[in-house]
Amino acid sequence: MMDRVERFTKLVSRHSKWLIVGILLLTVVMAGGMGQVSQESDLNQFSFGSDAEQAQDYVDANFTAADENTTNVQIIFREDGGDVLTKESLVREIELQQELLEDEEIRSTLADQSFRGLSNVVAQTAIAQQRNQTVGPGGVDATLEEQRQALASMNEEEIDAMLAGLLGENGGQSAAFAFVPRDFEAGSTSADARAMFVTQRTTADTGPEGQTPENITDSQLRMDEIVDDRYGDNAFTFGSGIVNDEINRSMSDSMAIVLPLALLFVVLVLTIAYRDLLDILLGVSGIFLVLIWTFGFMGWTGITFNQIMIAVPVLLVGLSIDYAIHVFMRHREQRNDPDEAGPDTATDTRGAMEVVLMGLGAALLWVTITAMIGFLSNLVSPLPPIQDFGLASAFGIASTLLIYGTFVPALKVEIDEFLEGRGWDRRKQAFGTGGGRFSEVLAGGKTLARRTPWAVVAFALLLTVGGVYGATQVDTSFQQEDFLADDPPGWMDSLPEPFAPGEYQIKQQLDFVDERFSRDQQTEILIRGDVTDPATLERMAAVQEDAAQRDSLVTLPNGRAAVESPLTGMQALADANEQFNASFTAADTDGDGVPERNLRQLYDAYYAAAPGEAAGTLQLTEDGEYAAARMTFTVSGEETTSTTASDTRDLADTFEGSPATATATGQIVVFDVIEQELFSTVIQTLIVTFIAVFAFLMLAYRFVHGSALLGAVTLLPILLTVTWILGSMYLLGVPFNVITGTITSLTIGLGVAYNIHISERYQLEIDRGQDAWTAMHRAVTGTGGALLGSAGTTIGGFGVLAFAILPALQQFGIITGLTIAYAFLGSVFVLPSFLVLWTRYLGPSETLERDAAPSGNTAAPADE
Repeated sequence: MMDRVERFTKLVSRHSKWLIVGILLLTVVMAGGMGQVSQESDLNQFSFGSDAEQAQDYVDANFTAADENTTNVQIIFREDGGDVLTKESLVREIELQQELLEDEEIRSTLADQSFRGLSNVVAQTAIAQQRNQTVGPGGVDATLEEQRQALASMNEEEIDAMLAGLLGENGGQSAAFAFVPRDFEAGSTSADARAMFVTQRTTADTGPEGQTPENITDSQLRMDEIVDDRYGDNAFTFGSGIVNDEINRSMSDSMAIVLPLALLFVVLVLTIAYRDLLDILLGVSGIFLVLIWTFGFMGWTGITFNQIMIAVPVLLVGLSIDYAIHVFMRHREQRNDPDEAGPDTATDTRGAMEVVLMGLGAALLWVTITAMIGFLSNLVSPLPPIQDFGLASAFGIASTLLIYGTFVPALKVEIDEFLEGRGWDRRKQAFGTGGGRFSEVLAGGKTLARRTPWAVVAFALLLTVGGVYGATQVDTSFQQEDFLADDPPGWMDSLPEPFAPGEYQIKQQLDFVDERFSRDQQTEILIRGDVTDPATLERMAAVQEDAAQRDSLVTLPNGRAAVESPLTGMQALADANEQFNASFTAADTDGDGVPERNLRQLYDAYYAAAPGEAAGTLQLTEDGEYAAARMTFTVSGEETTSTTASDTRDLADTFEGSPATATATGQIVVFDVIEQELFSTVIQTLIVTFIAVFAFLMLAYRFVHGSALLGAVTLLPILLTVTWILGSMYLLGVPFNVITGTITSLTIGLGVAYNIHISERYQLEIDRGQDAWTAMHRAVTGTGGALLGSAGTTIGGFGVLAFAILPALQQFGIITGLTIAYAFLGSVFVLPSFLVLWTRYLGPSETLERDAAPSGNTAAPADE
């Protein structure tokens, strides 16, 4: 292996011009793929084949209403301290519907009976009374203009009387209660807010299981414009397309703010560390090449750019500077003091670079492989965006090694030789060497290792115990709100274009909807078996009563749960249809509202009178048998996904022992199953990362240094820091979910790089004949100084994600920054004690007994 490294370093130093040209040509090719990178906000196109998913597939295939892909847009009208149930307000709602219908972009997406609001209920009830008809489940056949005229012809007293009946204390009409707030007082004729629904046809599933089609998004944005023009702040539009549009915009805004800040921070840190303009420009040029290669790879391979991918360029910026600092600082060490850097006396820029790449090449290669393993472990995730994140990151890391292991060193050699040939002295002092406060601080790890190594180990283990406790308490929830942008802080309003962020209101609007109304989210129970048995219908009634007591499910102001089922459908039809009411009453022998006999004939009559409503809750097979039923519950949105799913499963358990079996399903339940499975894969990814990196390091160190245990010792502090970061997540209130869970793999994949550099430099110095203490001093000050610079840039690179618009990215940046900080502290202040104990008991213990002060003025300072 060392022969191959030697041949490679000679290639870089002796054929630098050709390498520069070759890398630039490859960059042109990769740049061609950048324009093909698409942006996507959907993170949820995946399946596990669970019972809930299979039940949902059954519902989609066998229930007519479920077979039609639709999505609902909610328009919320509100008047702080005012009344939205006046005649004027209801008439304006119909006029809004007419304007929406006249817009071609909106009209092309509308489903049948697309508008549902309290104004429609009042108007249709009035029209039915004029026609001497009853209002059935599907309403009254009347145009919007006829409904507007009906409302306009009524006075305020007539409107109030109608509302008192529809929203009465004695039950009223359940359909009307769906449009008023959940805290509405039954019997009242005034409210400060109400909702209207617009139903649209879609060509694909939307919500937690799919991406909103572009035409739906555009039409919803158009609706929002119309509503804003008509009502201003007194109304807002809430729909999946609007949510996705805001997420996409927040991604772009976050990128526009975060990436320049990351680059600015890197330049600032490099100015302090390098104190040389040309070296800074060389390092930054490598960053741009790495980013071009990575985005080009994404474009050529069809990897989309989603929320998680925003972390990739920030990651690569920090990692690129990590590699650059190690190359540049070791090059400076070699040129300024060859005896300190190694036995080779080469001090000219080309010869020094060859020596540096010989000593550093293996460490950089191992760092790259371990980091790639950490990110490629995300391929075990069933979530495609997580897989793409791991793949893109791994390619970017490999590109970083190639560019900073060939192009940047070759370019530096050419520039230094050119300038020195014209009288410029290009020798600079390496950061952290030459004494000073930084050297004293960095040398503290060696001092602790020499004086009290067991105390350091004990302290690290004590922190680990606290971290393990925090890990058991950390929140594991995963909510849609994690991807909704907060309203940007005021100082961002003063940012110039194109950095100034847009307005983000969805999160506040979502909170208002969850508090007062309910989102367009439902949970379901699929009932299969003998659904015509009276006992099955009795269980449905019991489930509906139980559902009204569940905080996760919507309870209407009349005290009833917002449920659609064969029972609620027949009860509503019986109120509106005298003929069906006679059949329903005859089947209900005890008068409790739940029929006990002749259910097959009653279902037949239900299908005959209201086929559309019946087909949504009852499956009628081609041979005339009733094979299944479905109950659909409206979700309140105030509880977590796991709580709602758990409540749905509890309701489904009510059918145990009945003639039919029940399975909890629907968007919420399916997503909860997926969330739990994804959490399991995060743990699997962590285990895969640990095993793969552990095995690689042990094999690598056994092959190169003759000690597999040295590889294990190198990895051990990183495993401790994993628990530290989990404990920090608990203290900071950051949830451990499918997004933040990738940090654990990142901790091992990136953090082990710091330990490898310290361990490898320590072993390299011992192989060169130094005693353990001198080797340790040079490792923690020379290599440690480079690590401090790279840690600073990486922490800053990720830390600027705290300025992102998306909360998930803010959390990712903060936690990753802490992760790198812990990895650095572990490598410089904890690992030396582990290395000393390994040297004393398992390694070359005689090196501990040599004179700690080598000759010359480069001696390591003696410990007091």
